[in-house]
This record gives sequence, structure tokens and C-alpha cells, in this order.
Amino acid sequence: MEILSVPTEVCTLYPESTLGKIYLDWIPQPGDHIDLEGKTYTILERRHRYQFRRGKYNLFRVLVYVQPAPENLERSLSNGRWVIGDSNCRYNAGSEMIRCAVNPNGPCQGCRFWEA
Repeated sequence: MEILSVPTEVCTLYPESTLGKIYLDWIPQPGDHIDLEGKTYTILERRHRYQFRRGKYNLFRVLVYVQPAPENLERSLSNGRWVIGDSNCRYNAGSEMIRCAVNPNGPCQGCRFWEA
């Protein structure tokens, strides 16, 4: 079975529900963004489901758990990857999913805790 023909099921964790099934031409990774029905979601986790057929296990389905992406997604490039917020700030988490500990909802512009 080809990777391109495996359905990807998009689910939310809280509340637990299925948003839909799609076919992707790329392998989703945690931190990536995905557009589904006009909304953007951040991928939190990826799981594989296998099916035993004809004496071997075959990839049957990929599940991705997502959360809605913030609309004012500030990003900056840090060490070759995109992180949320200003990567020059001392408190930046250096993550694709979390901005920082002191101001997680942002924005970085005008934050009183910003330090180089």
C-alpha cells in the first residue's frame, strides 16, 4: 500500500471528535499546519493504525490530533525551523506550538517581559 493512498483521519482531543478524513501527499508532522474546511489547525500528534492481512501488517490509516491554530500566528525562523513568536526574546519557548511561559497568548510586540 502506498503512503499516498492511505487516508488521514483528522481528530480533535478536547472535545474528542473527528473533523474528517482526507488524503495527503505529504507526511504530517507535529507542529505542521493543516487546512480543513476553511480553518487552519496545528498538528499535535500523529498515530498509525495497521491491519494484519495476508500474513503481514499494512499501514491502514494515519490519525492526526489537532487543535485550532491561533489567527494571529506570529512566526520567526530559528535554527532552520519556524517557531511561534519572536525567537530573539529570552523567554521564547523555541516551539512550533507554544510561544513562551510569561505571555503564551501573545502578541510579542509590546510585551513588557520581552528581553533580548
